[in-house]
Amino acid sequence: MTVLVFLGSLLGAMALGIPIAYALLLSGMALMWHLDLFDAQILAQNVINGADSFPLLAVPFFMLAGEIMNAGGLSRRIVNLALALFGHVRGGLGYVTILAACLMAALSGSAVADTAALAALLLPMMVKAGHDRARAGGLIASAGIIAPVIPPSIGFVIFGVAANVSITKLFLAGIVPGLLMGVAIAVTWWLVARREGATPPPRATRAEMLKALRESTWALFLPVIVLVGLKMGVFTPTEAAVVAAVYALFVATVVYREMHLKALYAVFVAAARTSAVIMFLVAAAMVSAWLITVAALPQQMVALLQPLLDQPTLLLIAIMLLVIAIGTAMDMTPTILILTPVLMPVVKAAGIDPVYFGVLFIMNNAIGLITPPVGTVLNVVAGVGRMPLDHVIRGVWPFMLAQFGVLALLIAFPSIVLVPMRWLTS
Repeated sequence: MTVLVFLGSLLGAMALGIPIAYALLLSGMALMWHLDLFDAQILAQNVINGADSFPLLAVPFFMLAGEIMNAGGLSRRIVNLALALFGHVRGGLGYVTILAACLMAALSGSAVADTAALAALLLPMMVKAGHDRARAGGLIASAGIIAPVIPPSIGFVIFGVAANVSITKLFLAGIVPGLLMGVAIAVTWWLVARREGATPPPRATRAEMLKALRESTWALFLPVIVLVGLKMGVFTPTEAAVVAAVYALFVATVVYREMHLKALYAVFVAAARTSAVIMFLVAAAMVSAWLITVAALPQQMVALLQPLLDQPTLLLIAIMLLVIAIGTAMDMTPTILILTPVLMPVVKAAGIDPVYFGVLFIMNNAIGLITPPVGTVLNVVAGVGRMPLDHVIRGVWPFMLAQFGVLALLIAFPSIVLVPMRWLTS
């Protein structure tokens, strides 16, 4: 009955069009009434405590770093480097998109920000070269979701806080899976682009390649600084976010000089708005998380899945199918916040490594950003590219299936995640 009250109130509020954060608060209040625990003071305390977290400070700073990189020319120079290296090969603009997405993912960690930048810079070029607009949009959308998996990742930060798992280990464990996602998209693009008669841009001269490399060097140093700093223990993920934001600001204003002080206000406002949405979601979800614990829902879930606890692979498959289904109707952040407190006790009871599960969980949620009908990243591509949403959905299918293939591979062979993670964190 407790589960029905929680899910019924949550889904009912969402069906009425109530924003997800308020729907979470309403479902929490309904659960409090059902448990005879309603107290406005407890409600307020949990909302405040939900946002009062030092690790969560990484979210606004990584968002700020992403906004600065897009406005300050760092993202554009990354794209120019990829274009100079691979733009001339057959289907080269697709490979440029994938390489640029991987590099930009190591800068910001925001799928929406990276996808918007890629769509604005590369979609017109791909259409002009003769690529199908829908397929090009699908490629950009699928490449954009690499951002939540390759560190630094905002999704890993939120999951690490909700699950009480090391964010540093999550960051380092996400490197190989994120790169595999890029490889899977590249292979799929090679298969679908062979049938297109697109004309690639002319080959860049050696001088143009060196110029692109020289201009992007400052931008390329950012992921190196973050990852080496985390690996060496120089700073925490939250401090890494601050370093990323300050470094991006320095490069954009002093080195590249593409961002003037007048533009800073708009950049800070944009980052603050996005961060406020995420932080309010986290704060609202903490009410439900506390009540889920009080109502012993995790213990009920463990008892329900008892037959699968001795078969971790089957359990993971069942959980991933659940997340896929939810990802078609719910955005990434609320899915993480709602499911993490329920699933983590089950995962631990089955003896599954929490970091390994976190990588699979975030990857699955990232794919949910391109699964119709709600896929946020699909809507970003449709908006920036000024194309119907159904066209983007048609173009993204082969790449989305490739991403699910990578997820299945990681479930079948956990060592792909665990071995590099243990080596990097040793």
